[in-house]
Amino acid sequence: MRRVRLHPLAETDLIERSHFYSNEGGGHLGERFFDTAMSTLDIVAERPEEGSLRIGELSGIADLRVRQVKGFPCGWFYFSRTDHVDVVRLLAYAQNLPAELGELFD
Repeated sequence: MRRVRLHPLAETDLIERSHFYSNEGGGHLGERFFDTAMSTLDIVAERPEEGSLRIGELSGIADLRVRQVKGFPCGWFYFSRTDHVDVVRLLAYAQNLPAELGELFD
Protein backbone atom coordinates (compact mmCIF):
# COMPACT_ATOMS: atom_id res chain seq x y z
CA MET A 1 0.00 0.00 0.00
CA ARG A 2 1.33 3.42 -0.95
CA ARG A 3 1.11 6.51 1.20
CA VAL A 4 -1.54 8.99 -0.01
CA ARG A 5 -0.71 12.68 -0.03
CA LEU A 6 -3.88 14.79 -0.17
CA HIS A 7 -3.19 18.24 -1.63
CA PRO A 8 -4.96 21.26 -0.07
CA LEU A 9 -7.34 21.64 -3.03
CA ALA A 10 -8.38 17.99 -2.69
CA GLU A 11 -9.05 18.50 1.03
CA THR A 12 -11.16 21.57 0.24
CA ASP A 13 -13.01 19.63 -2.46
CA LEU A 14 -13.83 16.85 0.02
CA ILE A 15 -15.24 19.30 2.56
CA GLU A 16 -17.24 21.27 -0.01
CA ARG A 17 -18.67 18.17 -1.70
CA SER A 18 -19.61 16.64 1.67
CA HIS A 19 -21.43 19.87 2.55
CA PHE A 20 -23.12 19.85 -0.86
CA TYR A 21 -24.53 16.35 -0.30
CA SER A 22 -25.57 17.25 3.26
CA ASN A 23 -27.44 20.30 2.00
CA GLU A 24 -29.06 18.47 -0.92
CA GLY A 25 -29.95 15.18 0.73
CA GLY A 26 -29.53 15.60 4.47
CA GLY A 27 -26.78 14.89 6.93
CA HIS A 28 -26.86 11.14 6.35
CA LEU A 29 -26.10 11.57 2.67
CA GLY A 30 -23.22 13.92 3.43
CA GLU A 31 -21.80 11.41 5.90
CA ARG A 32 -22.24 8.54 3.44
CA PHE A 33 -20.45 10.53 0.76
CA PHE A 34 -17.57 11.40 3.10
CA ASP A 35 -17.16 7.78 4.24
CA THR A 36 -17.33 6.45 0.67
CA ALA A 37 -14.84 9.05 -0.55
CA MET A 38 -12.40 8.09 2.20
CA SER A 39 -12.84 4.37 1.44
CA THR A 40 -12.09 5.14 -2.19
CA LEU A 41 -8.78 6.70 -1.12
CA ASP A 42 -7.91 3.38 0.53
CA ILE A 43 -8.50 1.64 -2.80
CA VAL A 44 -6.35 4.24 -4.56
CA ALA A 45 -3.53 3.57 -2.05
CA GLU A 46 -3.79 -0.19 -2.57
CA ARG A 47 -4.15 -0.22 -6.36
CA PRO A 48 -3.26 3.19 -7.85
CA GLU A 49 -2.54 1.74 -11.29
CA GLU A 50 -6.23 0.83 -11.70
CA GLY A 51 -7.35 4.45 -11.97
CA SER A 52 -8.43 5.56 -15.42
CA LEU A 53 -6.04 7.67 -17.51
CA ARG A 54 -8.77 8.77 -19.95
CA ILE A 55 -9.64 12.22 -18.52
CA GLY A 56 -5.95 13.02 -18.14
CA GLU A 57 -5.38 12.14 -21.77
CA LEU A 58 -8.34 14.23 -22.91
CA SER A 59 -7.14 17.15 -20.76
CA GLY A 60 -3.54 16.88 -21.95
CA ILE A 61 -2.24 16.05 -18.46
CA ALA A 62 0.14 13.12 -18.66
CA ASP A 63 -0.21 10.37 -16.05
CA LEU A 64 -3.29 11.90 -14.36
CA ARG A 65 -5.59 9.15 -13.13
CA VAL A 66 -9.12 9.18 -11.71
CA ARG A 67 -10.96 6.78 -9.43
CA GLN A 68 -14.72 7.21 -9.11
CA VAL A 69 -16.32 7.52 -5.69
CA LYS A 70 -18.75 4.59 -5.88
CA GLY A 71 -22.37 5.69 -6.07
CA PHE A 72 -21.54 9.36 -6.67
CA PRO A 73 -20.82 11.24 -9.91
CA CYS A 74 -17.35 12.37 -8.93
CA GLY A 75 -13.84 11.05 -8.57
CA TRP A 76 -10.44 11.47 -7.00
CA PHE A 77 -7.83 12.79 -9.45
CA TYR A 78 -4.27 11.73 -8.72
CA PHE A 79 -0.77 10.91 -9.89
CA SER A 80 0.75 7.55 -8.99
CA ARG A 81 4.37 7.93 -7.88
CA THR A 82 6.91 5.26 -7.03
CA ASP A 83 6.47 5.55 -3.27
CA HIS A 84 3.23 7.53 -2.83
CA VAL A 85 0.09 8.83 -4.50
CA ASP A 86 -0.42 12.58 -5.05
CA VAL A 87 -4.17 13.23 -4.83
CA VAL A 88 -4.77 16.63 -6.39
CA ARG A 89 -8.56 17.06 -6.66
CA LEU A 90 -11.97 15.57 -5.92
CA LEU A 91 -14.24 16.76 -8.71
CA ALA A 92 -17.76 16.14 -9.92
CA TYR A 93 -17.94 14.89 -13.47
CA ALA A 94 -20.43 17.66 -14.32
CA GLN A 95 -17.79 20.29 -13.61
CA ASN A 96 -15.61 21.74 -16.38
CA LEU A 97 -12.84 19.22 -15.76
CA PRO A 98 -10.21 20.64 -18.15
CA ALA A 99 -10.62 24.10 -16.60
CA GLU A 100 -10.57 22.80 -13.01
CA LEU A 101 -7.59 20.55 -13.66
CA GLY A 102 -5.78 23.22 -15.66
CA GLU A 103 -5.64 25.37 -12.53
CA LEU A 104 -3.15 22.87 -11.13
CA PHE A 105 -0.59 23.92 -13.68
CA ASP A 106 -1.17 27.69 -13.90
